[in-house]
Amino acid sequence: MDANERLLRSAEELLQNRDDPRAKQAIVEAHAADLAHVLQHLPPSDRAIIFRILGPEQAGDVLSELDDATLLGLVRSLDDVEVSQILDRMPAEHAADVVDELSTEHAEKILDLMEEERSEEIQEILEYPEDSAGRLMSPDVVAVRETSTVEEAVQHIRKTVTEERPFGVYAVDDHQHLIGRVPLRRLLLADPRSLILGILDREEMARVVAKYDLVTVPVVDDQNRLIGTITVDDVIDVVEEEASEDIFRMAGSDAAELERRSPGQVAMLRLPWVMLTLLIEMLAGVVIHFFDHTLGKVILLASFMPVIQAISGNTGLQSVTMVVRGLATGQVRLSRWWEPLWRQIQTSAILGAVCAVVVGLIGLMWHSAIFGLVVATSMFVSVNLSGCAGTAIPMLSKRMGFDPALTAGPFETAFQDVLGVTIFLSLATALLHWLV
Repeated sequence: MDANERLLRSAEELLQNRDDPRAKQAIVEAHAADLAHVLQHLPPSDRAIIFRILGPEQAGDVLSELDDATLLGLVRSLDDVEVSQILDRMPAEHAADVVDELSTEHAEKILDLMEEERSEEIQEILEYPEDSAGRLMSPDVVAVRETSTVEEAVQHIRKTVTEERPFGVYAVDDHQHLIGRVPLRRLLLADPRSLILGILDREEMARVVAKYDLVTVPVVDDQNRLIGTITVDDVIDVVEEEASEDIFRMAGSDAAELERRSPGQVAMLRLPWVMLTLLIEMLAGVVIHFFDHTLGKVILLASFMPVIQAISGNTGLQSVTMVVRGLATGQVRLSRWWEPLWRQIQTSAILGAVCAVVVGLIGLMWHSAIFGLVVATSMFVSVNLSGCAGTAIPMLSKRMGFDPALTAGPFETAFQDVLGVTIFLSLATALLHWLV
Protein backbone atom coordinates (compact mmCIF):
# COMPACT_ATOMS: atom_id res chain seq x y z
CA MET A 1 0.00 0.00 0.00
CA ASP A 2 1.53 3.34 -1.04
CA ALA A 3 1.38 6.61 0.91
CA ASN A 4 -1.73 7.85 -0.91
CA GLU A 5 -3.57 4.61 -0.21
CA ARG A 6 -2.67 4.82 3.48
CA LEU A 7 -3.80 8.43 3.66
CA LEU A 8 -7.07 7.58 1.92
CA ARG A 9 -7.66 4.80 4.43
CA SER A 10 -6.98 7.25 7.28
CA ALA A 11 -9.57 9.62 5.81
CA GLU A 12 -12.13 6.82 5.55
CA GLU A 13 -11.43 5.78 9.16
CA LEU A 14 -11.85 9.39 10.28
CA LEU A 15 -15.19 9.59 8.50
CA GLN A 16 -16.36 6.56 10.44
CA ASN A 17 -14.94 7.76 13.76
CA ARG A 18 -14.46 11.53 14.00
CA ASP A 19 -12.47 11.16 17.24
CA ASP A 20 -9.82 8.78 15.89
CA PRO A 21 -6.60 10.55 16.98
CA ARG A 22 -4.20 8.64 14.73
CA ALA A 23 -6.32 9.15 11.63
CA LYS A 24 -6.74 12.85 12.42
CA GLN A 25 -2.99 13.24 12.95
CA ALA A 26 -2.25 11.54 9.62
CA ILE A 27 -4.56 14.00 7.85
CA VAL A 28 -3.22 17.10 9.59
CA GLU A 29 0.43 16.14 8.98
CA ALA A 30 -0.04 15.15 5.33
CA HIS A 31 1.33 17.18 2.44
CA ALA A 32 -1.17 19.37 0.61
CA ALA A 33 -0.66 17.52 -2.70
CA ASP A 34 -1.37 14.16 -1.03
CA LEU A 35 -4.49 15.52 0.67
CA ALA A 36 -5.73 16.90 -2.63
CA HIS A 37 -5.27 13.46 -4.17
CA VAL A 38 -7.29 11.90 -1.33
CA LEU A 39 -10.12 14.45 -1.57
CA GLN A 40 -10.45 13.81 -5.31
CA HIS A 41 -11.15 10.14 -4.59
CA LEU A 42 -13.63 10.65 -1.75
CA PRO A 43 -17.39 10.95 -2.33
CA PRO A 44 -18.36 14.64 -2.70
CA SER A 45 -20.43 14.52 0.48
CA ASP A 46 -17.38 13.50 2.55
CA ARG A 47 -14.85 16.00 1.19
CA ALA A 48 -16.03 18.96 3.26
CA ILE A 49 -15.88 16.88 6.46
CA ILE A 50 -12.21 16.05 5.94
CA PHE A 51 -11.42 19.54 4.65
CA ARG A 52 -12.84 21.23 7.78
CA ILE A 53 -10.32 19.34 9.92
CA LEU A 54 -7.46 21.27 8.32
CA GLY A 55 -6.11 24.58 9.55
CA PRO A 56 -6.68 27.66 7.35
CA GLU A 57 -3.17 27.72 5.87
CA GLN A 58 -3.11 23.98 5.16
CA ALA A 59 -6.62 24.22 3.70
CA GLY A 60 -5.43 26.98 1.37
CA ASP A 61 -2.51 24.86 0.19
CA VAL A 62 -4.88 21.97 -0.51
CA LEU A 63 -7.24 24.17 -2.52
CA SER A 64 -4.30 25.19 -4.71
CA GLU A 65 -3.63 21.53 -5.53
CA LEU A 66 -7.19 20.45 -6.42
CA ASP A 67 -8.45 19.94 -9.96
CA ASP A 68 -11.18 22.32 -11.13
CA ALA A 69 -14.12 19.96 -10.67
CA THR A 70 -13.20 18.95 -7.10
CA LEU A 71 -12.36 22.55 -6.23
CA LEU A 72 -15.74 23.86 -7.37
CA GLY A 73 -17.67 21.13 -5.61
CA LEU A 74 -15.75 21.65 -2.37
CA VAL A 75 -16.09 25.44 -2.36
CA ARG A 76 -19.83 25.17 -2.97
CA SER A 77 -20.18 22.82 0.00
CA LEU A 78 -18.47 25.29 2.37
CA ASP A 79 -19.86 28.48 3.90
CA ASP A 80 -18.82 31.69 2.15
CA VAL A 81 -17.22 32.88 5.39
CA GLU A 82 -15.11 29.72 5.59
CA VAL A 83 -13.94 30.14 2.01
CA SER A 84 -13.09 33.82 2.49
CA GLN A 85 -11.02 33.06 5.60
CA ILE A 86 -9.08 30.38 3.74
CA LEU A 87 -8.46 32.62 0.74
CA ASP A 88 -7.20 35.38 3.04
CA ARG A 89 -4.32 33.09 4.02
CA MET A 90 -3.51 31.86 0.53
CA PRO A 91 -0.98 33.46 -1.82
CA ALA A 92 -2.88 36.04 -3.86
CA GLU A 93 -2.20 34.35 -7.22
CA HIS A 94 -3.48 30.99 -5.96
CA ALA A 95 -6.53 32.58 -4.36
CA ALA A 96 -7.22 34.30 -7.68
CA ASP A 97 -7.26 30.90 -9.41
CA VAL A 98 -9.93 29.72 -6.96
CA VAL A 99 -12.07 32.84 -7.34
CA ASP A 100 -11.77 32.66 -11.12
CA GLU A 101 -13.50 29.26 -11.13
CA LEU A 102 -16.58 30.62 -9.32
CA SER A 103 -19.61 32.27 -10.86
CA THR A 104 -19.49 36.07 -10.95
CA GLU A 105 -22.13 36.39 -8.24
CA HIS A 106 -20.45 33.86 -5.93
CA ALA A 107 -17.02 35.40 -6.50
CA GLU A 108 -18.29 38.86 -5.57
CA LYS A 109 -19.74 37.54 -2.30
CA ILE A 110 -16.46 35.86 -1.39
CA LEU A 111 -14.39 38.94 -2.25
CA ASP A 112 -16.66 41.18 -0.16
CA LEU A 113 -16.08 38.94 2.87
CA MET A 114 -12.29 38.92 2.49
CA GLU A 115 -9.82 41.36 3.96
CA GLU A 116 -9.92 44.51 1.86
CA GLU A 117 -6.23 44.53 0.95
CA ARG A 118 -6.17 40.87 -0.11
CA SER A 119 -9.44 41.24 -2.01
CA GLU A 120 -7.99 44.15 -4.00
CA GLU A 121 -4.85 42.15 -4.80
CA ILE A 122 -6.93 39.29 -6.14
CA GLN A 123 -9.09 41.58 -8.25
CA GLU A 124 -5.98 43.18 -9.74
CA ILE A 125 -4.62 39.76 -10.70
CA LEU A 126 -7.95 38.76 -12.28
CA GLU A 127 -7.80 41.80 -14.54
CA TYR A 128 -4.87 40.24 -16.43
CA PRO A 129 -5.64 37.91 -19.39
CA GLU A 130 -6.01 34.26 -18.44
CA ASP A 131 -2.81 33.00 -20.06
CA SER A 132 -0.64 36.00 -19.20
CA ALA A 133 2.26 36.21 -16.76
CA GLY A 134 0.11 38.51 -14.62
CA ARG A 135 -2.15 35.59 -13.72
CA LEU A 136 0.81 33.56 -12.48
CA MET A 137 2.70 36.26 -10.63
CA SER A 138 2.68 37.00 -6.93
CA PRO A 139 2.26 40.67 -6.06
CA ASP A 140 4.37 40.02 -2.94
CA VAL A 141 7.71 41.16 -4.29
CA VAL A 142 10.98 42.01 -2.51
CA ALA A 143 12.20 45.27 -4.02
CA VAL A 144 14.88 47.58 -2.66
CA ARG A 145 15.93 51.03 -3.82
CA GLU A 146 19.16 51.13 -5.78
CA THR A 147 20.36 53.89 -3.45
CA SER A 148 19.80 51.78 -0.30
CA THR A 149 22.74 50.34 1.58
CA VAL A 150 23.30 46.61 1.93
CA GLU A 151 22.41 46.81 5.62
CA GLU A 152 19.11 48.57 4.84
CA ALA A 153 18.31 45.96 2.21
CA VAL A 154 18.88 43.07 4.63
CA GLN A 155 16.64 44.75 7.22
CA HIS A 156 13.93 45.17 4.57
CA ILE A 157 14.18 41.51 3.53
CA ARG A 158 13.78 40.34 7.13
CA LYS A 159 10.55 42.32 7.44
CA THR A 160 9.18 41.33 4.04
CA VAL A 161 9.79 37.68 3.22
CA THR A 162 7.87 34.68 4.52
CA GLU A 163 9.16 31.19 5.21
CA GLU A 164 6.71 29.54 2.84
CA ARG A 165 7.69 31.23 -0.43
CA PRO A 166 10.96 31.37 -2.36
CA PHE A 167 12.04 34.89 -3.13
CA GLY A 168 14.39 36.99 -5.16
CA VAL A 169 15.59 40.50 -4.47
CA TYR A 170 15.32 43.17 -7.16
CA ALA A 171 16.57 46.74 -7.33
CA VAL A 172 14.22 49.53 -8.44
CA ASP A 173 14.54 53.28 -8.85
CA ASP A 174 12.33 55.97 -7.31
CA HIS A 175 9.58 55.20 -9.86
CA GLN A 176 9.59 51.42 -9.27
CA HIS A 177 11.35 50.77 -12.59
CA LEU A 178 13.25 47.48 -12.53
CA ILE A 179 16.98 48.16 -12.54
CA GLY A 180 18.37 44.68 -11.99
CA ARG A 181 18.60 41.60 -9.80
CA VAL A 182 20.44 41.57 -6.47
CA PRO A 183 22.28 38.23 -6.05
CA LEU A 184 21.74 37.02 -2.48
CA ARG A 185 25.28 35.68 -2.19
CA ARG A 186 26.73 39.04 -3.20
CA LEU A 187 24.32 40.83 -0.86
CA LEU A 188 25.40 38.76 2.16
CA LEU A 189 29.12 39.08 1.44
CA ALA A 190 29.15 42.80 0.66
CA ASP A 191 30.14 45.54 3.04
CA PRO A 192 26.96 46.60 4.95
CA ARG A 193 27.70 50.23 4.05
CA SER A 194 27.90 49.52 0.31
CA LEU A 195 25.14 50.76 -1.96
CA ILE A 196 22.84 48.27 -3.71
CA LEU A 197 23.68 50.11 -6.92
CA GLY A 198 27.20 48.73 -6.69
CA ILE A 199 26.32 45.03 -6.35
CA LEU A 200 23.22 44.54 -8.50
CA ASP A 201 23.22 42.44 -11.65
CA ARG A 202 22.09 44.35 -14.75
CA GLU A 203 22.30 41.44 -17.20
CA GLU A 204 19.34 40.62 -19.42
CA MET A 205 16.83 38.87 -17.13
CA ALA A 206 15.75 35.94 -19.31
CA ARG A 207 19.38 34.93 -19.90
CA VAL A 208 20.13 35.16 -16.19
CA VAL A 209 17.13 33.00 -15.33
CA ALA A 210 18.20 30.30 -17.77
CA LYS A 211 21.87 30.42 -16.76
CA TYR A 212 21.53 30.57 -13.00
CA ASP A 213 18.32 28.52 -12.47
CA LEU A 214 16.56 31.28 -10.55
CA VAL A 215 13.60 30.30 -8.37
CA THR A 216 11.72 33.53 -9.11
CA VAL A 217 11.22 35.61 -12.25
CA PRO A 218 10.35 39.33 -12.10
CA VAL A 219 7.25 40.62 -13.86
CA VAL A 220 7.14 44.21 -15.12
CA ASP A 221 4.43 46.30 -16.75
CA ASP A 222 4.71 48.10 -20.09
CA GLN A 223 6.68 50.89 -18.39
CA ASN A 224 9.22 48.46 -16.89
CA ARG A 225 7.87 48.92 -13.37
CA LEU A 226 8.25 45.89 -11.10
CA ILE A 227 4.78 44.57 -10.21
CA GLY A 228 5.41 41.01 -9.02
CA THR A 229 7.29 37.75 -9.39
CA ILE A 230 6.60 34.27 -10.73
CA THR A 231 7.97 31.37 -8.71
CA VAL A 232 9.48 28.27 -10.25
CA ASP A 233 6.72 25.98 -8.90
CA ASP A 234 4.13 27.96 -10.86
CA VAL A 235 6.25 27.67 -13.99
CA ILE A 236 6.51 23.91 -13.54
CA ASP A 237 2.71 23.69 -13.16
CA VAL A 238 2.29 25.57 -16.44
CA VAL A 239 4.80 23.33 -18.23
CA GLU A 240 2.99 20.21 -16.99
CA GLU A 241 -0.41 21.61 -17.96
CA GLU A 242 0.74 22.57 -21.44
CA ALA A 243 2.39 19.17 -21.94
CA SER A 244 -0.81 17.44 -20.86
CA GLU A 245 -2.88 19.53 -23.26
CA ASP A 246 -0.53 18.62 -26.11
CA ILE A 247 -0.91 14.93 -25.30
CA PHE A 248 -4.68 15.19 -25.16
CA ARG A 249 -4.83 17.13 -28.42
CA MET A 250 -2.89 14.31 -30.08
CA ALA A 251 -5.86 12.12 -29.22
CA GLY A 252 -8.38 14.68 -30.43
CA SER A 253 -9.64 15.58 -26.97
CA ASP A 254 -9.49 18.27 -24.31
CA ALA A 255 -7.24 18.23 -21.24
CA ALA A 256 -10.13 18.98 -18.89
CA GLU A 257 -11.94 15.86 -20.08
CA LEU A 258 -11.10 13.70 -17.06
CA GLU A 259 -11.66 16.51 -14.59
CA ARG A 260 -14.90 18.36 -15.09
CA ARG A 261 -16.75 17.14 -18.18
CA SER A 262 -19.85 14.98 -18.14
CA PRO A 263 -19.96 11.98 -20.51
CA GLY A 264 -22.17 14.02 -22.88
CA GLN A 265 -19.69 16.88 -22.92
CA VAL A 266 -16.81 14.46 -23.44
CA ALA A 267 -18.64 13.02 -26.43
CA MET A 268 -19.20 16.49 -27.89
CA LEU A 269 -15.51 17.30 -27.53
CA ARG A 270 -14.39 14.11 -29.22
CA LEU A 271 -17.20 13.76 -31.74
CA PRO A 272 -15.83 16.30 -34.28
CA TRP A 273 -12.60 14.36 -34.57
CA VAL A 274 -14.39 11.06 -34.81
CA MET A 275 -16.79 12.40 -37.44
CA LEU A 276 -13.90 13.85 -39.43
CA THR A 277 -12.22 10.46 -39.44
CA LEU A 278 -15.53 8.89 -40.44
CA LEU A 279 -15.90 11.18 -43.46
CA ILE A 280 -12.32 10.54 -44.61
CA GLU A 281 -12.65 6.78 -44.25
CA MET A 282 -15.96 6.83 -46.10
CA LEU A 283 -14.00 7.86 -49.17
CA ALA A 284 -12.56 4.35 -49.24
CA GLY A 285 -16.09 2.99 -49.16
CA VAL A 286 -17.08 5.24 -52.06
CA VAL A 287 -14.17 3.96 -54.14
CA ILE A 288 -15.07 0.34 -53.49
CA HIS A 289 -18.72 1.10 -54.20
CA PHE A 290 -17.87 1.94 -57.79
CA PHE A 291 -17.09 -1.75 -58.22
CA ASP A 292 -20.30 -3.11 -56.68
CA HIS A 293 -21.73 -4.17 -60.03
CA THR A 294 -18.65 -6.34 -60.54
CA LEU A 295 -18.24 -7.66 -57.05
CA GLY A 296 -21.94 -8.17 -56.44
CA LYS A 297 -24.21 -6.70 -53.83
CA VAL A 298 -22.82 -8.66 -50.88
CA ILE A 299 -19.29 -7.56 -51.71
CA LEU A 300 -20.55 -4.08 -50.83
CA LEU A 301 -19.98 -5.10 -47.24
CA ALA A 302 -16.26 -4.65 -47.91
CA SER A 303 -16.90 -0.95 -48.43
CA PHE A 304 -17.78 -0.51 -44.76
CA MET A 305 -15.10 -2.70 -43.22
CA PRO A 306 -12.33 -0.04 -43.19
CA VAL A 307 -14.82 2.54 -41.91
CA ILE A 308 -15.88 0.48 -38.91
CA GLN A 309 -12.29 -0.48 -38.16
CA ALA A 310 -11.02 3.09 -38.37
CA ILE A 311 -13.77 4.73 -36.26
CA SER A 312 -13.76 2.09 -33.56
CA GLY A 313 -9.96 2.04 -33.58
CA ASN A 314 -9.86 5.83 -33.21
CA THR A 315 -12.24 5.65 -30.24
CA GLY A 316 -10.11 2.99 -28.60
CA LEU A 317 -6.88 4.94 -29.05
CA GLN A 318 -8.47 8.04 -27.53
CA SER A 319 -9.46 5.97 -24.53
CA VAL A 320 -5.93 4.57 -24.27
CA THR A 321 -4.47 8.08 -24.23
CA MET A 322 -6.83 9.25 -21.47
CA VAL A 323 -6.17 6.26 -19.23
CA VAL A 324 -2.38 6.24 -19.75
CA ARG A 325 -2.26 9.91 -18.83
CA GLY A 326 -4.57 9.32 -15.87
CA LEU A 327 -2.37 6.51 -14.57
CA ALA A 328 0.68 8.76 -14.83
CA THR A 329 -0.91 11.66 -12.93
CA GLY A 330 -2.80 9.58 -10.38
CA GLN A 331 -6.27 10.52 -11.67
CA VAL A 332 -6.88 6.87 -12.55
CA ARG A 333 -6.24 4.29 -9.82
CA LEU A 334 -6.11 0.56 -10.34
CA SER A 335 -7.88 0.02 -7.01
CA ARG A 336 -10.91 1.88 -8.43
CA TRP A 337 -10.76 0.54 -11.97
CA TRP A 338 -14.53 0.58 -12.42
CA GLU A 339 -14.75 4.40 -12.31
CA PRO A 340 -12.95 5.16 -15.62
CA LEU A 341 -14.50 2.05 -17.18
CA TRP A 342 -18.06 3.10 -16.34
CA ARG A 343 -17.34 6.62 -17.55
CA GLN A 344 -16.00 5.26 -20.83
CA ILE A 345 -19.03 3.00 -21.29
CA GLN A 346 -21.30 6.06 -21.13
CA THR A 347 -19.12 8.09 -23.49
CA SER A 348 -18.70 5.25 -26.00
CA ALA A 349 -22.45 4.67 -26.05
CA ILE A 350 -23.00 8.24 -27.23
CA LEU A 351 -20.21 8.15 -29.80
CA GLY A 352 -21.25 4.72 -31.07
CA ALA A 353 -24.90 5.73 -31.41
CA VAL A 354 -24.11 8.84 -33.48
CA CYS A 355 -21.70 7.00 -35.77
CA ALA A 356 -24.11 4.06 -36.11
CA VAL A 357 -26.93 6.35 -37.24
CA VAL A 358 -24.70 7.97 -39.86
CA VAL A 359 -23.38 4.75 -41.42
CA GLY A 360 -26.80 3.09 -41.07
CA LEU A 361 -28.48 5.80 -43.11
CA ILE A 362 -25.76 5.56 -45.74
CA GLY A 363 -26.18 1.77 -45.84
CA LEU A 364 -29.94 2.23 -46.23
CA MET A 365 -29.49 4.57 -49.17
CA TRP A 366 -26.86 2.38 -50.83
CA HIS A 367 -28.52 -0.98 -50.41
CA SER A 368 -31.44 -1.76 -48.09
CA ALA A 369 -32.82 -1.41 -44.59
CA ILE A 370 -31.31 -4.76 -43.54
CA PHE A 371 -27.93 -3.71 -44.93
CA GLY A 372 -28.16 -0.44 -42.99
CA LEU A 373 -29.05 -2.37 -39.83
CA VAL A 374 -26.01 -4.63 -40.24
CA VAL A 375 -23.50 -1.81 -40.61
CA ALA A 376 -25.15 0.35 -37.92
CA THR A 377 -25.20 -2.47 -35.36
CA SER A 378 -21.64 -3.45 -36.17
CA MET A 379 -20.47 0.14 -35.79
CA PHE A 380 -22.24 0.61 -32.43
CA VAL A 381 -20.96 -2.64 -30.94
CA SER A 382 -17.43 -2.16 -32.26
CA VAL A 383 -17.13 1.40 -30.95
CA ASN A 384 -18.37 0.39 -27.51
CA LEU A 385 -16.12 -2.64 -27.23
CA SER A 386 -13.17 -0.64 -28.53
CA GLY A 387 -13.74 2.10 -25.95
CA CYS A 388 -13.94 -0.44 -23.14
CA ALA A 389 -10.82 -2.20 -24.42
CA GLY A 390 -8.97 1.10 -24.68
CA THR A 391 -9.79 1.74 -21.02
CA ALA A 392 -9.19 -1.76 -19.68
CA ILE A 393 -6.01 -2.70 -21.57
CA PRO A 394 -3.80 0.09 -20.11
CA MET A 395 -4.95 -0.80 -16.59
CA LEU A 396 -4.33 -4.51 -17.21
CA SER A 397 -0.88 -3.71 -18.62
CA LYS A 398 -0.08 -1.66 -15.53
CA ARG A 399 -1.34 -4.42 -13.23
CA MET A 400 0.85 -6.98 -15.03
CA GLY A 401 3.94 -4.79 -14.67
CA PHE A 402 4.18 -3.53 -18.26
CA ASP A 403 4.42 0.11 -19.36
CA PRO A 404 0.89 0.96 -20.58
CA ALA A 405 2.21 3.82 -22.72
CA LEU A 406 4.14 1.29 -24.81
CA THR A 407 1.81 -1.72 -24.81
CA ALA A 408 -1.75 -0.37 -24.66
CA GLY A 409 -1.86 1.25 -28.11
CA PRO A 410 -0.65 -1.72 -30.18
CA PHE A 411 -2.73 -4.22 -28.19
CA GLU A 412 -5.86 -2.13 -28.52
CA THR A 413 -5.36 -1.68 -32.26
CA ALA A 414 -4.78 -5.40 -32.86
CA PHE A 415 -7.75 -6.29 -30.64
CA GLN A 416 -10.07 -3.97 -32.50
CA ASP A 417 -8.90 -5.00 -35.97
CA VAL A 418 -9.77 -8.62 -35.28
CA LEU A 419 -12.93 -8.00 -33.27
CA GLY A 420 -14.40 -5.39 -35.63
CA VAL A 421 -14.14 -7.61 -38.69
CA THR A 422 -15.46 -10.63 -36.78
CA ILE A 423 -18.55 -8.81 -35.52
CA PHE A 424 -19.28 -7.27 -38.90
CA LEU A 425 -18.95 -10.40 -41.00
CA SER A 426 -20.66 -12.64 -38.44
CA LEU A 427 -23.72 -10.42 -38.37
CA ALA A 428 -23.76 -10.16 -42.16
CA THR A 429 -23.56 -13.93 -42.45
CA ALA A 430 -26.46 -14.39 -40.05
CA LEU A 431 -28.60 -12.06 -42.18
CA LEU A 432 -27.21 -13.14 -45.55
CA HIS A 433 -30.61 -14.41 -46.71
CA TRP A 434 -32.04 -10.88 -46.53
CA LEU A 435 -28.96 -9.24 -48.08
CA VAL A 436 -28.85 -11.14 -51.36
